[in-house]
Amino acid sequence: MENLADIAVFVKVVEKGSFTKAADELELSKAVVSKYLSRLEERLGARLLHRTTRRLALTEAGSALFEQSRLALERIDEAQASLARFQSAPRGRLVVSAPTAFGILQLGCVLPEFLATHPGVTLDIRLDDRFVNLVAEGFDLAIRIGRLTDSTLVARKLAPSRQVVVASPAYLSAHGTPRSPEELSGHNCFVYTLTANGNVWRFAKAGEDVRVPVTGNLRLNNGLLERDAAERGAGVAMLPTFYVGPLIAAGKLVVLLADWKPLELGIYAVYPQTPHVAPKVRAFVDFLVGHFGPKPAWDRFAEAPAVRPGAASPANPARPKAARPIRPR
Repeated sequence: MENLADIAVFVKVVEKGSFTKAADELELSKAVVSKYLSRLEERLGARLLHRTTRRLALTEAGSALFEQSRLALERIDEAQASLARFQSAPRGRLVVSAPTAFGILQLGCVLPEFLATHPGVTLDIRLDDRFVNLVAEGFDLAIRIGRLTDSTLVARKLAPSRQVVVASPAYLSAHGTPRSPEELSGHNCFVYTLTANGNVWRFAKAGEDVRVPVTGNLRLNNGLLERDAAERGAGVAMLPTFYVGPLIAAGKLVVLLADWKPLELGIYAVYPQTPHVAPKVRAFVDFLVGHFGPKPAWDRFAEAPAVRPGAASPANPARPKAARPIRPR
């Protein structure tokens, strides 16, 4: 940087034709300007200017250095201006990691709007159900669902992730409706294997925390498969509402144990902590917060009636027959 400062002073002296005028424009003393020039000549081992009481004249070496230095400084100014423009508006490639099902069900329908609003951004969406290392693997941000662990990443909540217990009307007609978490032991419950305790379902009611072991003949590591199996009457599933909201609203799935609330999680955008967040990252996170928010569209089914203890429904007559356990094959 010292070399660059010396060269910048030299170019300014030549352009202004005097040490005094150069010093005034650079807001330096004449002595400091002279010091910079002397240091440059000493480092290069060449005299750059002929100094007289009336005028300054470039030496042959000075003339060669001036032309190259002036062009170099212009390029530096252009590069800085370009960077300033780049940093002030969202642009460039944005690499995003997201869970597979959430990406398919909720991201795909909103990405075109973001791209239309920010034409300078190129999205690189990678769906994966593992926790990627953002810095080591070159991701700008990730969308994560669950309880966040302590880390150096910045996290911003995009939406809640409510969970519900659901089954199809056909399943409930055939096997009855569980009235309490404990009655799930008599039903074919799907086990989600990507979590450590997928065979234990947690509920809360009036401050009471209940953990219920469940069993069934279907173990899987994908929520979309779990949702489809539940819709087709294969058993009971506990799933986030962003999977099943529309199916509940359409009457294809029924919410069970509505008075017992499964553990509520969150949907977050996480990104590395830096002094200056890139505009493309900030714009994408702001967009998702605005689109999803505390009352996301997939929760609109909540206005529809759910099955509660003592309530009758087409799939849940007032006197349902006793539930019959379905054992894993």
